[in-house]
Amino acid sequence: MAGSHANPALERRIEMMRCRFLMKIRHAALAAMLSAALPQHANATDTEIQATPPVDPAPCMAAIVANDDDGIIALCGAQIDNEKAAQDDRVRALIARAAAFARKDQIERAIADYNAVLNLDPKRADTFNARGELWWKKGDRPRALTDFAAAIKLDPDHATARGNYKSLALELERLGAQMAVAGKPGFDCAAARRAVEKAICADPDLADLDRQISATNAQLMRDAAAASPRAAQVLRREQEEFLARRSALFGRPDYDLRKVMRERLDHLRSMLRR
Repeated sequence: MAGSHANPALERRIEMMRCRFLMKIRHAALAAMLSAALPQHANATDTEIQATPPVDPAPCMAAIVANDDDGIIALCGAQIDNEKAAQDDRVRALIARAAAFARKDQIERAIADYNAVLNLDPKRADTFNARGELWWKKGDRPRALTDFAAAIKLDPDHATARGNYKSLALELERLGAQMAVAGKPGFDCAAARRAVEKAICADPDLADLDRQISATNAQLMRDAAAASPRAAQVLRREQEEFLARRSALFGRPDYDLRKVMRERLDHLRSMLRR
């Protein structure tokens, strides 16, 4: 029968459609495999790639070589902020900018840059010492001492850090000693009998002035005694006269005890500088 015979043209058409369908499936599978194998950033668009171009360190480095503080601050920021920059270049730029900020007395910004340096490379003794000097300048002695100690730990032969540590330790010792006697005069308040002495004991500022007068006068007398006993006697008599006059005049309406004591201290200090 004619209906039982196959149609060659129809069969060819069906075969072509089947082949195209299989090719589409294979292409989709291959695309999926390639997408999984490629790094994530391979799918970034050209615009995204161009948004973070490589950093040219030349302008920043030129400013550093020229010791141009304004140039360093203006040109090194892009290199510091771009994570594609080499770490050594970023560290160098940060150190240079921190020093530039410090020279411009922008201490907080300088410390922030030194913090960033130590986050990138925590074994830089010079950076610990430089940051310690800035803490010291700000009056934060504990942090300064800690940084100097860290620098010495990293480099026991770091002469500047060792000198800074020693000087700051002595300063802290002096401050501690001053705090121990703060508000105390050069005489025993428990034995005070004169009105002027009781007034001095009751006022910490006057007590500090009295102690400084006594200490400065004692230093002058020691120096004078080594050179001339007679000069030491003159100084002793002058101090006794000052104390007697202070006691006699205290309480008068026109007598300014604080002013008189300040003038006495200034006079003694001027003699000490001669």
